[in-house]
Amino acid sequence: MESVTNGMQATSIEGVVWRKSRRSNPSGNCVELAVLSDGGVAVRNSRFASGPALIYTRDEMVAFVQGAKDGDFDDLIPHN
Repeated sequence: MESVTNGMQATSIEGVVWRKSRRSNPSGNCVELAVLSDGGVAVRNSRFASGPALIYTRDEMVAFVQGAKDGDFDDLIPHN
């Protein structure tokens, strides 16, 4: 696998499977993630699949996901 760098074109990252939340809507407004060969995670916007990918280490993703589970970002979502 070639070197993966932050901000590179997401479609240039070879050998990955992009996935999204089951809660994503069918109109394509999704955040997609792919596990990299080094254990890091690439993140892209499904509406701009060939746009830039943000690259995070495994530890950064663990901290983010744990924060989401703990409610750290609940203020970003409208409550019904």
